[in-house]
Amino acid sequence: MRNKADTKDHNGYLFDKAIILQKCGRDSALRKGRRKAPVITVRARPGNSAQGLLSIDGRVFLCALGRGGVSALKREGDGATPLAVLRPLGVFHRPDRRLPAIAGTPLKTTSIRAGIGWCDAPGDPNYNRPVRLPYKASHEEMLRGDRLYDVCVVLDWNIRPRRRGRGSAIFLHMARPGMKPTEGCIAVAPGTMAMLLPRLSRRARIVVLR
Repeated sequence: MRNKADTKDHNGYLFDKAIILQKCGRDSALRKGRRKAPVITVRARPGNSAQGLLSIDGRVFLCALGRGGVSALKREGDGATPLAVLRPLGVFHRPDRRLPAIAGTPLKTTSIRAGIGWCDAPGDPNYNRPVRLPYKASHEEMLRGDRLYDVCVVLDWNIRPRRRGRGSAIFLHMARPGMKPTEGCIAVAPGTMAMLLPRLSRRARIVVLR
């Protein structure tokens, strides 16, 4: 019997299954055999554990990592980027600030609007899931005043199954100026994101190494 929390929160907000659920079909471009799934590696930058080197197709780009570096024992609030193989699930984006490359991604895209949040309360039934605001448990708002979530790729860390306290809201998003540390996400410059978006499908893998 399917858990109702897989599709609906306690406020009745229906989740976008293409973003949240891992068990779904491949994107249409892959079904037509037009794309080869890339492997993207992210390694901590020597001498600065809160920055990384993202490699794809022999090219290397600077990225920001969590303020806690890379951890194999990821916990909620530790500020670490998980040591893991991550899969992109879908893309949230700001349509008023969109990159032209967003149109070329094989991933499902969802516009960020007021009222969308992401729950980061380990004890809540909707932990590590999008929720409709206002929401009583701890959460972050997806509609931000800065540009970090202009493009926000949801990664499959602790999605299915979800484990209490193992970390939430692990995204690939836009970097702060100066590649300042994240709270555990991977962040890249706008030009890097524009290059990655057409290559990201649900078969792509982001391998985070120390």
